[in-house]
Amino acid sequence: MTVSRLSFGTGTNGWAGRSRQTDIGLKALSDLLVYGYSRGITFIDSADAYGSHPHVKEALKRIPRERVVIATKTFATKSNSVRAEMDRFRSELGTDILDIVLMHCVKDGWNIAMKPVMDVLSEAKKRGIARAIGVSPHSWGALEAAAEDPWVDVALVRLNYAGVNMDSRMPAKVIPLIEKMRAAGKGVYAMKAFGTGSLKDAPRALGFCLGVPVDAVTVGMETRAHVDENVRIVLEADGKTG
Repeated sequence: MTVSRLSFGTGTNGWAGRSRQTDIGLKALSDLLVYGYSRGITFIDSADAYGSHPHVKEALKRIPRERVVIATKTFATKSNSVRAEMDRFRSELGTDILDIVLMHCVKDGWNIAMKPVMDVLSEAKKRGIARAIGVSPHSWGALEAAAEDPWVDVALVRLNYAGVNMDSRMPAKVIPLIEKMRAAGKGVYAMKAFGTGSLKDAPRALGFCLGVPVDAVTVGMETRAHVDENVRIVLEADGKTG
């Protein structure tokens, strides 16, 4: 899969089926996703917990499905639950294939405790229902396991220059694990680039993450101005124009 360096995040303060992105409404967010695509954003980050599947589905009515990569996430802890979710997610997103499915907010020991869910996701990948599977770590032990476990195709990693709301307060500890994952052929994209809103220098925040060997950085955006500004910063950080 080829993804844009900037991923359109739909989960700012996302929890319990809503986020700041979904709060703007079905039409407004779907329009914004389409606008993001027109600016070159071909990677959309969603999740069941954000309630953003219907908004992505609406956007896909105006975006060629084969030209975008969509990530989603599950909180399921049982095999029968995640099996049912594979069908529900595809219906909610309006797509036959889920590009990336991550186990959401996993903690230490996830690769033992979540083995039934992992087996179902592996089955979904084998059947072609999911193209890639992985985790969104939310503890140091979970991140270390993501770097080591060959089951992981893709990891969504918390990363920013200040160590805010990360799996380690020291970015210098996290970066070698990202490098290890990339060396093993895993896809890695970063979140929390702005430290949950506490880091206001956007060029520095995005530039730092893009200077680490991640495939993309996901950023929650709510207006066309947000999209334009972040696209500009990413293009400049990567030495491009457009």
